[in-house]
Amino acid sequence: MRHLMSPLDFTVEELQELLLLAQDIEKHPDKYAHACEGKKLATCFYEPSTRTRLSFEAAMLNLGGNVLGFHSANSSSAAKGESVSDTIRVISCYADICAIRHPKEGAALVASQKSKIPVINAGDGGHQHPTQTLTDLLTIYSLKGRLDNMTIGLCGDLKFGRTVHSLINALIRYPNVKFVLISPEELRIPSYIREDVLEANNIEFVELERIEEAIPQLDILYMTRVQRERFFNEEDYVRLKDFYVLNQEKLNRAKPDMMVLHPLPRVNEISVEVDDDPRAAYFKQAQYGVYVRMALILTLLGIDVEKE
Repeated sequence: MRHLMSPLDFTVEELQELLLLAQDIEKHPDKYAHACEGKKLATCFYEPSTRTRLSFEAAMLNLGGNVLGFHSANSSSAAKGESVSDTIRVISCYADICAIRHPKEGAALVASQKSKIPVINAGDGGHQHPTQTLTDLLTIYSLKGRLDNMTIGLCGDLKFGRTVHSLINALIRYPNVKFVLISPEELRIPSYIREDVLEANNIEFVELERIEEAIPQLDILYMTRVQRERFFNEEDYVRLKDFYVLNQEKLNRAKPDMMVLHPLPRVNEISVEVDDDPRAAYFKQAQYGVYVRMALILTLLGIDVEKE
């Protein structure tokens, strides 16, 4: 039995297989429409989510399976004090696979250690968000045709942004990937990513504060929001929330084939005028999230549907 706690739980070769399966699902959805009949996915979401939870549910429903679960800690027995360990033991009696999101780092790992069914980390605090990373990789691979030889700008909240941390960890395994880290001083990438991941693996990166300076050299610009829920005081959040706003004027500095990604939800960091630009790929990204989660569910359940 396998779990997914981090993008590194899959080798590069296994990731390639997963991405190819997701692309086959996109091309031939009917072939997979009954692959999970009789199977149940439990979505255990201890903090709010729209895209991730609904994407998991859509994925399982598209595969012909069923979904059960809860959408906040207050609507589960966690409100009565039940531990994650006990909850997953119970969920294991009801479902075949579980996706868990929790505000505490490491909660998904604890669940996987006590579970009798595959567990997917759907986000744990500011730590990891591996299925968003799989979504990002599929989006880049499908639209660019490669995951190597590119310069990627990561912009916004790089300190608390678990999507950024997971994506860096995944992409350093591909040759000639360079990073431009764009953030205010207070939201710079954590030292354990800078030193233990980038520097330790001799990955080329620069840290900048101005997006205008970075954008002409990028193949991909990955925007993130400043996350109110990760701040300890409102004053710091208000001061930093509009530090970066990508508008058409700034985008005009970019390469014609640069892609703009965003894990969503968007607040103010991408102007709506950018939505109609062909380089804006963040809503396509959300669609790719369904395909890759379908592929992941099939893989972890060991269900083999012959690809064409």
